[in-house]
Amino acid sequence: MIDVVRKLVGDFLSTIVFVIVLMASGNVVLATAIAIASAVAGFVYARIRKQKLDIMAWASLALVIVLGTATLLTNDPRFVLVKPSIGHFAIGAIMLKRGWMSRYMPPAVLEHAPELPVIAGYAWAALMFVLGAGTVAVAMTGDLALWTFYVSVVAIGAKIVAFAVQFLLFRIIIRRKLAHRASAANPLAVQ
Repeated sequence: MIDVVRKLVGDFLSTIVFVIVLMASGNVVLATAIAIASAVAGFVYARIRKQKLDIMAWASLALVIVLGTATLLTNDPRFVLVKPSIGHFAIGAIMLKRGWMSRYMPPAVLEHAPELPVIAGYAWAALMFVLGAGTVAVAMTGDLALWTFYVSVVAIGAKIVAFAVQFLLFRIIIRRKLAHRASAANPLAVQ
């Protein structure tokens, strides 16, 4: 879990830095320049430590540089604000692969309800696309406070709620299937 959080912070560090500097200074150019510098510094630091960088790390750096440069050239923060949506769309596309979630499921789910991870996987993909579209819509308003709320509360909250709902539904469905199998195997136990 700590590794996942560390990777997420690394992927979004430049966005976090951008928001903090922009809110503190009100200067789009300064915030963007510092965000680009922090992304490059983080990348260099990882390379010095000989950390293996996956495709998402390279893509994140490229997006920060391209969208940051567009922001600098136009003095418009919306380019940088759109960045998290690209991540949502990419992850959503990956989640369209049938059965991607199965490797994360406990054996009981795979044994008693192998269709659940497939259905849930598509639901997660849909959620990622909706959150990505929402990020674009909020970014286009140019309202930094609204964008910050959406990205930090709505998007994260939606994922937490989706995880909790999935956990509860899987638990209820598996228990019902096990109870049904037990009653079918021993019809006298029900009486």
